[in-house]
Amino acid sequence: MKCIFPPLIEPMRFALFADIHGNLEAFRAVLGTLQNGRIDRHICVGDIVGYGANPGECIKLVKDLDCLAVAGNHDWAAVDLASIDYFNPYAKEAVLWTRSQLSQEDRDFLKGLELVREPHGFTIVHATLKAPEEWNYIFSASDAHENFQLLSNCLLFVGHSHVPIIFEENGGYRYHFGRKVNLKEGQKYIINIGSVGQPRDGDPRASFFIYDTESRQVELRRVEYNVDEAMRKIVEANLPPVLAWRLREGE
Repeated sequence: MKCIFPPLIEPMRFALFADIHGNLEAFRAVLGTLQNGRIDRHICVGDIVGYGANPGECIKLVKDLDCLAVAGNHDWAAVDLASIDYFNPYAKEAVLWTRSQLSQEDRDFLKGLELVREPHGFTIVHATLKAPEEWNYIFSASDAHENFQLLSNCLLFVGHSHVPIIFEENGGYRYHFGRKVNLKEGQKYIINIGSVGQPRDGDPRASFFIYDTESRQVELRRVEYNVDEAMRKIVEANLPPVLAWRLREGE
């Protein structure tokens, strides 16, 4: 059955971001660009913390925005709701450091995040709809197919891989890497919105998406930020230096 976009009661513009990873400089740069345009709701698709040196400050910004948010694997790992056994040594060290930096209020907030939510006629999950607590990735058409089968509406926004890409189900599958995509009636889309705080697609600029329900268009946006400052904070916090170096390369 083809999906149907919900009736347009009131036009809305959403700013969607994910994988902030404690990178305050990148997150502030994203929010700074959003001040120049109308945004009706901010959506956070997980991993507010992990890797970066300002987890508490990033949590506060998310809360101040009254963001609708879901949990990422680093969010839950930071409050012992997800195992870190499968994390690489650098990620594991960052999670343990992050745990030591969080206030009780921060921990309570992260513990309260759900895995899947369906706001405003679309779905958000950090990793996958299939077993979201297992933190798998959507890389291929096969991965996308499993999730399209579970998707009850037209749009699924995800993060986790740190690589922006759009999968379209239209009888087969189409990949979109362009900046703007017009969403077609009857088609389903899985939209990976990339990463604010640790891009891994070779572009070090912070990544986020705008979804406009009136034009029925999604738009990838990138913004430069003070990478050197984010790197300096990571090194001074005695976090693994590789977490700083990768910011400059976007990998």
